[in-house]
Amino acid sequence: MNPIAWRLATVTAVRDETPTVRSFSLSIPEWGGHRPGQHVDLRLTAEDGYSVERSYSIASEPERAGVIDLTVERIDDGEVSPFLHDVVAAGDRIEVRGPIGGYFVWEALGSMATEPLFLVAGGSGVVPLMAMLRHRARSGAHNPTRLLFSSRHLEEVIYRDELDSLAATNDGLEVVHTLTRSQPAGWMGYDRRIDDRMIAEVLAPLGMGSRSFICGPTALVEVAANALVRLGLPGDRIRTERFGPTGT
Repeated sequence: MNPIAWRLATVTAVRDETPTVRSFSLSIPEWGGHRPGQHVDLRLTAEDGYSVERSYSIASEPERAGVIDLTVERIDDGEVSPFLHDVVAAGDRIEVRGPIGGYFVWEALGSMATEPLFLVAGGSGVVPLMAMLRHRARSGAHNPTRLLFSSRHLEEVIYRDELDSLAATNDGLEVVHTLTRSQPAGWMGYDRRIDDRMIAEVLAPLGMGSRSFICGPTALVEVAANALVRLGLPGDRIRTERFGPTGT
């Protein structure tokens, strides 16, 4: 399959993840599979011929043949996300192309299947990391893994129930949350933006042999990546992906 060719994907399911985040399952003809961390381009074309494209990380694991999930945060003044949230329904068709990208990728192959894995996410930056965690679970990997996930409020934690379920399997995954705007009564997690001390504390059980992937708003990514470098994690073991600010 040519990843650059546009294909008509059929929406097979739509589900809410949070009040402002929704996942779309797409069935894609001749889909040749993807690697966890890759993305696709999505194109919408109006009746007058005007078209707009956006890139979205693939949220699903490659073990799901022929179908991918895209998780999209609604941006009120955006051109694409309001249409996806307000108009698109199961049965609709959307143009996509991909998979794209090979830098921000983790697979349970070779040494990567056993070495410690440290993931850091801010808001919807968790999407490509979720593809990695879903793949890790499906492949049966048990490498020590920690996800540090920054959200503004508890109700905005994307994939919250699924992350709880994955961590409850006791296969070496631990999920650590920080809520930066509000915390419910009895909250036992962190309650501030990610900083050097938090990175050091969450990374410590994994050690300096970890491989790290960081995704989120630019400011969060820079803080986390710089903290890892200062701690001594080799630069070639740190991969980053960033997007515009969302306040996490």
